[in-house]
Amino acid sequence: MQYWPYPRWIAHRGAGKLAPENTLAAFRLGAEHGYRMFECDAKLSADGVVFLMHDAALERTTNGHGIGGDLSWQALSQLDAGSWHSRAFAGEPLPTLEALARFCLANRYLLNIEIKPTPGAEAATGDAVARLAEQLWQGAKVPPLLTSFKPDALAAAQAAAPKLPRGLLVDTLWDGWFLKAQELGCVAVVANYALWDATTVAQVHGAGMRCLSYTVNDEWAAQHLLALGTDGIITDRVDLFSPD
Repeated sequence: MQYWPYPRWIAHRGAGKLAPENTLAAFRLGAEHGYRMFECDAKLSADGVVFLMHDAALERTTNGHGIGGDLSWQALSQLDAGSWHSRAFAGEPLPTLEALARFCLANRYLLNIEIKPTPGAEAATGDAVARLAEQLWQGAKVPPLLTSFKPDALAAAQAAAPKLPRGLLVDTLWDGWFLKAQELGCVAVVANYALWDATTVAQVHGAGMRCLSYTVNDEWAAQHLLALGTDGIITDRVDLFSPD
């Protein structure tokens, strides 16, 4: 097994559904619940700034319209990314990856950065996220874990910052997924939790990689994954699961 400095429990998009996802308010709330590792989604603005948002479109989690990656950071920075969730978070802005990095580094929190490219920008996003992460975490004891569903994004990240650890995200066991994870030099496979069984866990562990799961929100699923010997659980339920 390769070196693995990460805790088992990872807070999805900061604090799951308790705060507006991928905002600094969410990461602060996740930390208040005792979590010390977070997952976030990173994409590129039209002018090359790496910012946090899951969807390609702005409508679900901001008061903006259209494709986030088509706008400049100046325009994106003016959006309200909190009101959709609740009045308590009205006016919460979209953060840059740099802002989240500084929060994590100052508090010794760890980060899983999912490279979430706007369709068509896979390689450019993987390259930009990896280069920025390498710069921001230079000298840090534990680097961020870079993951993506998009092999082209991970390949670009591998080329740009080969020393940063990578993980392949899979929602189905598509033909060639295991070989692709190996080809990309991944240290982990991050799968839909329903995909893990004794066979897949043994296969991934046998190749020296770790087994992580998303998005685990039920006690029975967590217990099943722990019994299988998996290595990481990404959850929305920071209020249900103690990360200790």
